[in-house]
Amino acid sequence: MPQSNDRKYRKKLLLVGGVAGVVLSIVLVLASGHMITLTNTDTFCVTCHSMKPFRQAWAASVHGGDNPQGVVAQCVDCHLPHGTLVEYVAAKAYTGTRDIIMNMIIDPYEYDWSQRRKYREEFTYDKSCRKCHAKLLAPKIGIKGILAHREYLRKENKLRCVKCHEHAGHKDMMYYVNKYFNRDS
Repeated sequence: MPQSNDRKYRKKLLLVGGVAGVVLSIVLVLASGHMITLTNTDTFCVTCHSMKPFRQAWAASVHGGDNPQGVVAQCVDCHLPHGTLVEYVAAKAYTGTRDIIMNMIIDPYEYDWSQRRKYREEFTYDKSCRKCHAKLLAPKIGIKGILAHREYLRKENKLRCVKCHEHAGHKDMMYYVNKYFNRDS
């Protein structure tokens, strides 16, 4: 008789553990999706105060809504890859972790923000640009633009979108950085 009670107890424990595991998994998945949504906004990104001038430069740009259509691109629209969910979440985790660490170890008032422009290809993805800008050979762009985009589309060079469109996402970025961090230049 003690064996049957032990077996019933183990079955009950397994059932309770299984139900708890399923419930916790559902909560974790829903919470993760909610956290991704919450952290996909410019409002979240500027919780690190060193990002405030970049938000100001973005708001003054075409991507920040200063366009006839009123289209607004969020930080993650440009600064995270738009491939698979795994690629997106991995890049989001890496970028977020790196940004938190950098915000702890650098003094934003002393840091040379202008040097970051050299690395813009590392944190701006062509897939992201192409998600919204699929038509690269529009008739209004002129012959130089048509030729450059044709080379890009044919992969005749190693150009990236931000190589030519350097200030697309942040208008007068260094002006806002210098103003925010109280610099003369």
